[in-house]
Amino acid sequence: MKIEDILAQERRARMAAERLLAQKQAELSDANRVLSKHALSLSDEIIETREVVEEIKGENTQVRADLEKANKEVVIAKRRLWDSLETIEDGFAVFDQTDRMIAANTAYLEPFDGLQCVAPGIHYTEILNIATEEGIVDIGDLRPLAWRDMMLSRWRAPRRDPHVIRLWDGTYIKLVDRRSRDGDMVSLGLNITETINYQTELKDARFRAEAASRAKSAFLANMSHEIRTPMNGVVSMAELMAEGDLDDEQRLYVDTIRTSGEALLSIINDVLDYSKIEAAKLSLHPEPFDLEAILLEVVTLLQPSAQEKGVKLCVDLDILMPSKFMGDAARIRQVLTNLIGNALKFTHEGHVIIRAIGLPVGEDDQQRVHITVEDTGIGIPDEMQAHIFGEFNQVEDERNRKFEGTGLGLAITKQIVELMKGEIWVDSQEGVGSSFGFHITLPVEEHITPPSLPEKRGPVQLFMEPGLDRTILEKRLSSLGFQTELSDLSDTLPATKPLAIFTDEKGWRCLQQEQVEATSKSDAVTPLVFILCPPHSAQTISNEISAPDIHVLHTPVLRSAFFEAVNQFRDQVESICASGEPSAPDQPTEEQSINARAMRVLAAEDNKTNQLVFSKLVKTLDIELQFANNGQEAIDLFKSFDPDLVFMDISMPEVDGKEATRRIRAYEKETGLDRTRIVALTAHAMTGDAEEIMSHGLDEHLTKPLKKPAIFDEILTNCPKAARCPLPES
Repeated sequence: MKIEDILAQERRARMAAERLLAQKQAELSDANRVLSKHALSLSDEIIETREVVEEIKGENTQVRADLEKANKEVVIAKRRLWDSLETIEDGFAVFDQTDRMIAANTAYLEPFDGLQCVAPGIHYTEILNIATEEGIVDIGDLRPLAWRDMMLSRWRAPRRDPHVIRLWDGTYIKLVDRRSRDGDMVSLGLNITETINYQTELKDARFRAEAASRAKSAFLANMSHEIRTPMNGVVSMAELMAEGDLDDEQRLYVDTIRTSGEALLSIINDVLDYSKIEAAKLSLHPEPFDLEAILLEVVTLLQPSAQEKGVKLCVDLDILMPSKFMGDAARIRQVLTNLIGNALKFTHEGHVIIRAIGLPVGEDDQQRVHITVEDTGIGIPDEMQAHIFGEFNQVEDERNRKFEGTGLGLAITKQIVELMKGEIWVDSQEGVGSSFGFHITLPVEEHITPPSLPEKRGPVQLFMEPGLDRTILEKRLSSLGFQTELSDLSDTLPATKPLAIFTDEKGWRCLQQEQVEATSKSDAVTPLVFILCPPHSAQTISNEISAPDIHVLHTPVLRSAFFEAVNQFRDQVESICASGEPSAPDQPTEEQSINARAMRVLAAEDNKTNQLVFSKLVKTLDIELQFANNGQEAIDLFKSFDPDLVFMDISMPEVDGKEATRRIRAYEKETGLDRTRIVALTAHAMTGDAEEIMSHGLDEHLTKPLKKPAIFDEILTNCPKAARCPLPES
């Protein structure tokens, strides 16, 4: 090979090597640049990592410090908790999910008397075994296995009620166990020994108190009976003596005996009722009753007191008010007696008026009955009006000290009204008078049926002096749609004759002299005359009347009697329209009156004094009276005597009144006889006595001392049509 070719080849190789070297140098330079950048980045990351490490190191130091502080606080809290649990007398223990004890305080472990096995780690079943084997728990009549099964079943139940166990030393422990959300069981053992002992003492005290209350009630009932039996003789005989011919001094003695006896009976009644209120045993016994009848019954009983004082006693009863309600008639009668009796007690002149209205309540057939008792008495100062409803409270001033009483009447009345879900109040002005009112809501049993009225409605003449009677009568007639004309006694009757004339005793005397005679002589139709007068003068006026168109109405006038009066002049008007002549009412012939038998009355009474009192009370009545000395005699006489009415004493030897009544009712049922009215005459006046006595088949309950108006009312009301009227004609 030529040298030139070899040199050219070497030159080309050298040039290629140089180019390769330049390329490698360029690549190396690029790699150095990349490496430099990466080193710079790593340097920055190292710096940042160092800063983070330093920060984390600081935080770790803080966390370690906080953790040490928290651990110290947990230890302190745990120590305080257990110190607190150790200081209490009640046991406390915690069991894990496997029923092994985790921890317990000293009070929980104390009953086990230092047994080393009863410690954290022991199973609950082992605790039950130790409790029975060591005699720690008094299990009574149960066998140990049965008691442990009972306790274990309770422990594993989904819900555990507190359970009381008794330890050997008489300590009572109440176990309260609750399972936590993580399954642990927290058990409390509460020492309730003092509570149990206190409850035992309370039970003993309650038993003694109830025994004392029963003894007191029995004592009051017996004393009531024992006092009322002789008081019946005292008061009733005093009333009979007062009807005789006595001089002024003798009448003073008799009136003193009678009023003192009645005052004593009033005190007895108040004490008996208050004893029931004090024992929270005052209860209601609802039954259908006639409010008007009860109201007039109370007024009739209190009318003699009003007449003695010259005080007018009036009743203003809504003429369209329902006739019967459902309620406790005896308690309503007691409320009315207290309020009306108080009004008469503190009223020396003027009047006492009882107003009664009914207002419908809701959709049910109920009415709110409002009753007010207004008087013109001495009144009550404003500052004492709330005071008078308290127990043993009376208005104490110079005027009131002469009035006797226990101060219990209004307190008892308030309790009864509130027991009926009602309200009682008083409005009074000193020196002018008082108005006591109350309202109660009662279900309606029967509505009143007003009389059908004549097509010719009026006028109706009221020939009376202005006063309460005329005002009440005018309101009643207006409520029925009549036109009324008012005339004083100095006025003359109008030329146009009214349908009827209503007058009083004084007005009747004026009419008797002039107007009635002139009217009877005219060709026109004679109007009916209705004379309103109290019962004590009604008989006298009735004896003076011979004309069929003159009638006597007792005051207060019953709605039934008032409606009957309306029916009478309605019938007269209709009769005139039909025939042109008034029809005369049917009168019994003289032969019928003579041949009618006397009413037969049987009185069962073992006390000779009470027999004498009863016979004297009814001596003016035309009746056939027989006495039975005990219940057996009453039964025998009932079968042979066939009485129309029976008065039955309750406490009698051999057979008492309740048993005698039951046997009489059984005899009536066996023989198919009509039911004979049997009225209890008894000295039992405790709350609930009337209801208990009447539950044996009696129809009415009258307490001793016997009241002549009540006895007369029973006899006159229940006289059969086959017998002649017990009241003599003259």
